[in-house]
Amino acid sequence: MQRRRDFLIGSAVSCAGFAPQRGAAAADIAIGVLYPMSGPGAQSGIDARRAFEVALEIVNGDHDLDLSAARGGGLQGVGGAKIRLVFADHQGDPQKGRAEAERLITQEKVVAVLGAYYSSVAATASALCERYGVPFVCADTSSPNLTQRNLKYLFRPSADDIMFSKTMFDFLDTMRKSRKKIDSVALFYEDTIYGVDSSNVQRRLAAERGYKVAADVKYKSNSPSLTAEVQLLKNADADVLLPTCYTNDAILLTKTMGELGFKPKAIIAQAAGFSEKAVFDAVGDKLQGLISRASFSLDLAAKRPSVGIVNEMFKKRADRDLNDNTARQFTAMLVLADALNRAGSTDGAKLRAALAATDIPGTRTIMPWKKVVFDAGGQNPHATPVLIQYVGTKFVTVFPESAAVAPAIWPMHS
Repeated sequence: MQRRRDFLIGSAVSCAGFAPQRGAAAADIAIGVLYPMSGPGAQSGIDARRAFEVALEIVNGDHDLDLSAARGGGLQGVGGAKIRLVFADHQGDPQKGRAEAERLITQEKVVAVLGAYYSSVAATASALCERYGVPFVCADTSSPNLTQRNLKYLFRPSADDIMFSKTMFDFLDTMRKSRKKIDSVALFYEDTIYGVDSSNVQRRLAAERGYKVAADVKYKSNSPSLTAEVQLLKNADADVLLPTCYTNDAILLTKTMGELGFKPKAIIAQAAGFSEKAVFDAVGDKLQGLISRASFSLDLAAKRPSVGIVNEMFKKRADRDLNDNTARQFTAMLVLADALNRAGSTDGAKLRAALAATDIPGTRTIMPWKKVVFDAGGQNPHATPVLIQYVGTKFVTVFPESAAVAPAIWPMHS
C-alpha cells in the first residue's frame, strides 16, 4: 500500500512540475499512462513512471540531443504546447485496464494512451481506445496478437515476440554452427496472452529449425509454488530453457530451480521479469550467464552519446540503469510526441494518421533499430532485437555479431 501511495504522490508531483504558467493551461496536452501501480507488478509501474518522466523532461524542455522531439521546448507543431501525463492503475487486471482507459478518455480527456506492461491489459485497453478513436501506443507489450486484430489506432514501436523469438533461434542456429550441442528446448510460460502467444511462436520455430521440444510447461501466473513444474523441466533435461514470465514468477522459478538442483546449459528468456532489477537483486547469483532478448543495449552508448545521457537522466530518478522495458517506454513517448508535432493537432484521426506516417531513423532513438515505421497492423518491423547476457552485475550484448561487445558464455554455468 505504501508503494502505491508513493507512486501516486510521485505522479502528481511530476505532472505539477510540467504544468504551464498561468494563462497557458489550454496548451496542455493530456496523455494517459496505463500501468500497474499496485499489486504484483507495481515495481514495473514505478519504473515506467520514471522512464516517462525522463521522456517528458526532454519533450517539454529544450535539449541538444539527436532525438525526435528533443529540441525546441514543447511541441512546436502544436504551438509549443506541453505534454501532461495522467497516470492510471490497472493493477494487472485486463478488465480494470479497460475501465481505466475509458476513464482516461471520457473524464481526463487524454488524446492518446500509453501502456501497459501486461499484454492482456493492452488487449482490452486498445480495443476500447479503438472504439473511441483514440491512439493506443504499446510501449512495451510484445504479444504478436496485439497487432493482428485489424485495429487502426494501435501502434507498437518495439518488437513483438515473433521477432524476439526468431532472434533467439537465430542465435541457437549460430551456436550450433560453432559445434555446440543443442538439440532440445524446454518451454515454460504463464497462462496469459503474453505467455501463450510466446509459446506458440517458440513451438513453431523449434519445429521449423529442428529442435526437439523436450518440455512444454504452462503454469498459473503468480502461483505460490512452481515445484511440480520445475520438476517436469528438470526431468526433461533440455539443452535450453526458454522462460516467459513476469517478475515474481521469475524469482520463484529461479529459487525453485536452485532448490531442486536444476541447471540447464542455457536460459534464454523473453525479458519481462528477467530484465527487472528486482529479480537480479533477489537471485542474481543464480542467474550468472542468463541470456535475455532485448530491444535495448546500453553498450550502444559507446557509439551514440544520447544513449548515455538519457541513461544518466534515468539513473538520477530511478537509481538504476535503463533496461529493456524502461528504454521501450521512453522511446514510445518520444515517438508519440513526434507524431503530435507532425499532426499539428490533438484530433484523434489526425494523430492516428501522423502515427501511421512515422519514419524516424534509428540513429535518432536510443535503440539499436534501423528505424521506426509502422506497417498496416501498427507494428514496427524494423525494431531489430538483440540478445544480452548477465555477467557479473550487468548485461552485455552478445548477439547479433554486428551489435555484440563480447562472445556468449556457453554453457551458462561454465
